[in-house]
Amino acid sequence: MDEREWLAERFEEHRTRLRAVAYRMLGSLSEADDAVQEAWLRVSRADTGSVENLAGWLTTVVARVCLNVLRARQSRLEEPLGVHMPDPIISNEDQDDPEREALLADSVGLALLVVLETLTPAERLAFVLHDMFAVPFEEIAPMIERSPAAARQLASRARRRVQGRAPAPDPDLRQQREVVDAFFAAARDGDFDALVAVLDPDVVLRADGGAARGRPTVVIHGARAVAGQALTFTRLAPFVRPALVNGAAGVVVAAGGRALSVMGFAVAHGKIVAIDVLSDPKRLADLDLAHLD
Repeated sequence: MDEREWLAERFEEHRTRLRAVAYRMLGSLSEADDAVQEAWLRVSRADTGSVENLAGWLTTVVARVCLNVLRARQSRLEEPLGVHMPDPIISNEDQDDPEREALLADSVGLALLVVLETLTPAERLAFVLHDMFAVPFEEIAPMIERSPAAARQLASRARRRVQGRAPAPDPDLRQQREVVDAFFAAARDGDFDALVAVLDPDVVLRADGGAARGRPTVVIHGARAVAGQALTFTRLAPFVRPALVNGAAGVVVAAGGRALSVMGFAVAHGKIVAIDVLSDPKRLADLDLAHLD
C-alpha cells in the first residue's frame, strides 16, 4: 500500500466525524459533504509526514474550509435574510440509523443550529470546535488569526448566546413525545388553554418559508401568541407524522407523498421552549423521507 492509499483509508475512517464537524459549522448537509470533499483534495496534496495527530489535523483542515464558506456567505449578504432554518436530519423513532446517530452524537438540536446561524464565522468556529469537539484554543487561534485568549473570548461570547436562546432539552425522548403529542392534540381540538399549558411562557416559534420564493420568515414570541398561531394547525392534523428531527421529538407534515413542513421541538422541563419550522418547498423537495414510510 502506497502513502496515498494509506491516507485515503485513514481519511475514510474519520469521514463521519469530519462530516459532523462540517454540519455543525454550516448547517447544510450538502455543503457539509462538499466541505469534506474539498478537505480531502487538500489533504491528498499535502505532505503529511510531520503530522502527529492525524484526526486533529483533519479536523482543522475541514474547519478551515467551512470558515471560508461562512465568510463567503457573509460577504454575499447585503441585508439579513431573517430566520434561516438549517437542514433538518429526519429519522424514524422506531428504526436505528447509525449514520444519523453519528452525525447527531452531541444532540445538536435544530434550535441550537438556528442560534449558531446568528453567530459570526469566527464565533461559530471557536464554539463548535472547542465546545463540541474539544479542540484546544491554541489550535483554533491560527485559523481565525487571533490569539488563544481572543479565541477563548469568542467561544465564551457564543456560548452565552447559545445558552440564552437554545436551552438544553429534556433527555427523555418519550417525555418529549408526550409533550409534543399534547401540543398537537390541543391544536386539533382548538383548545387554546391546553396549548398554553404545554408551552413555556417565553417560547419562540421560528418559521422559514423560503426567502427566495418570497415567503416571509416568521418569529413569534410568548405562549399566548404561539398558541394562537398553533390553532391554525388544525387543518394539518390528519397529515402530521411523528419523526425524530435532529434527534428530538418532531413531526413531518406530509400529504399526497409531498412534505409540507418539518417541525422541530425543543422541550425543556416538560414545556415546549422552541418550535422551528421549515416550509420552504424547494428545500423540502430535497429531503429524503423514504425511511419514514
